[in-house]
Amino acid sequence: MYRFLKTPRWWGINVFVLLAIPFCLFMGTWQMGKFEDRVDSHQEAERAPDPGTLKTEPLDALLPVDKATSGRHAEASGRYGEQFLVPDRELDGRAGAYVLTLLKTDGGKSLPVVRGWLPAGAKAPAPPSGEVTVVGALQASETTGTKGVRAAGGLPEGQLAMISAGSLVNVVPDQVYDAWVTLTDSPAGLTPVPAAAAAGTSLDLKAFQNLGYTAEWFVFAGFVVFMWFRLLRRETEAQRDEALGLGL
Repeated sequence: MYRFLKTPRWWGINVFVLLAIPFCLFMGTWQMGKFEDRVDSHQEAERAPDPGTLKTEPLDALLPVDKATSGRHAEASGRYGEQFLVPDRELDGRAGAYVLTLLKTDGGKSLPVVRGWLPAGAKAPAPPSGEVTVVGALQASETTGTKGVRAAGGLPEGQLAMISAGSLVNVVPDQVYDAWVTLTDSPAGLTPVPAAAAAGTSLDLKAFQNLGYTAEWFVFAGFVVFMWFRLLRRETEAQRDEALGLGL
């Protein structure tokens, strides 16, 4: 009755099943590992001291930005230069924009400094002239996946979609740090922008997506097994009916 398992068609089905099941289990285990890594990173960040309470360090001593240095207070000196608005940024449920000013440091590179949040329709205050020293929470460059970024393009001159060296490379002639700071004390008319948690240290939607993908891959593995047994049963019933002459 089971001689049909030796046919080329069933050889192909069996090979597919033997490859598909371990692949699904591997992918499910990998996604579970990603979720567990996010949980571990979150718990580690919860146990660590608040980066803002640690000693202020010179900017270059905290670069490159990683989980350990994100949120640390960095200090840099230089002169303010070009200023931009980063629109469509909410603060406490209110619409507005970040006021980003480039600080040309004594080393020659420019540091993006978010001097504060500006309510929609308000005019951004001009940056101070002369040599200044700023202290702010260090942040990694934004990407299209960063919360709040709306990289729709088509922004008017003087506005940026995201805060990153990549978005500034064709806008300013200076070399730009692959990082930015948000001032702890904003000038009048602006509200300080809170530092965001380092990427990968919070249990956000992406973390639970990994958990959802884990379940999906294990369900796929079970579905492959279910379909194999269903096809086997259908084939054996067809063979039995044919042997009894019921298929005529």
